[in-house]
Amino acid sequence: MNTNEKKFVPVMITPFNLKAKVDMDALNSLVDFYLAAGVKGFFANCLSSEMFSISEDERLEITKHIVDYVNGRVPVVATGSFGLTIEAKARFTKKIYYTGIDAAIMITGHFANIDDGDEVLLRNFEKMFELTGNIPLGMYECPAPYKRIISPDVFKQLLSFNRLIYHKDTSIEHSQVKAKLDILKDTGNSTLEFYDAHTPNALFSLQAGAKGMSSISGNFYPEILVWMCNNATNPDKQEDVQWLQSELTRVDPLIHQAYPMSAKYFLQKRGLPIRTISRTFAMELTPEQKKTLDDIHISFLGWCDRLGIKPVI
Repeated sequence: MNTNEKKFVPVMITPFNLKAKVDMDALNSLVDFYLAAGVKGFFANCLSSEMFSISEDERLEITKHIVDYVNGRVPVVATGSFGLTIEAKARFTKKIYYTGIDAAIMITGHFANIDDGDEVLLRNFEKMFELTGNIPLGMYECPAPYKRIISPDVFKQLLSFNRLIYHKDTSIEHSQVKAKLDILKDTGNSTLEFYDAHTPNALFSLQAGAKGMSSISGNFYPEILVWMCNNATNPDKQEDVQWLQSELTRVDPLIHQAYPMSAKYFLQKRGLPIRTISRTFAMELTPEQKKTLDDIHISFLGWCDRLGIKPVI
C-alpha cells in the first residue's frame, strides 16, 4: 500500500426516477462511472446526495446499496450524525455503520449550536465517542445545518481521542488547512485522512500534505480531479497542474449554481442515465444556466485533450 498515494473521493449525488424515488439502476451506472474515472473511495449519504431531503430509511437503503455494489473495490464512508440528541445520533451512526461502510462521518454542525462555544462541541463529540464503541469515525465541516469550522486547536484535541480516521475540510482558507495538516505531521498521526472539499484549494492542499480531494467538481469531471490528485506533487507536471488549477478555479463558482441539478444536467450531457430531478433544487435550469454548463463541458473536453485524458463516456 502506497501511503503517499493521493485519492479523489466523490461526494455522491442521488439519481431519482420520474416519481422522485431513488433510481438504483442509475446509481449503479454512476458508481461504474466514478470507478472507471479512477476514484479511490466514495462518500455516500452526504450533502450532494440530498441527505436532508431523503428519509432515514432511504439514507440507509442507498448506503447499503452502494456498499454492496462497490463490493470492497474501494472504501465507502457515509454521514451518520442524524438525530436530535447525541444518543439518537449514536444510534443512527451504528445503523449506517452496519450497512458495511468503512467509517461513519460526523457533521460538525450537529455537535454544537451556532452560538455555542467549542467546549460544547468537544463535550458532545466526547460523548459520541463513548456511545459508538470502536466504530471508525470522521468529521465533515458540512455547510448545513450551518458550517462549523473546526479550529486547529479543536482539531488537535479531537485527534487526541484516537477515534477519527477521516476529515473533510471546508475551511477554504489556506492558513487553516495548513495549520491542520501541520498538526497531523507534528503529532505523527498517520491514521486520519485529510480531504479538502474546495476545488480551488486542490493544488495547495495536495502539495501541503492532504490525502486527497472530495469536492463537488468530481460530479462533473472526476477524471480531471483524479489526474490532479495523481500529479499535483509530480515535479515533471507542474506547468500543467498550475494551468489546470487556474481552469478549475475559473469554473468552480459556475458549477455551484443550481447544484446538484447542475451536476445531473452535466452527467446527463456526458451520457449517463441521470435525470435532472432533484428534491433539493425544485426549479428547472434556465437556458442561461444550461448554456454555461454546455460551455464548461467544452472546456472539460479541452482539458482532457491537453492532459491526455480519455473521458470515461
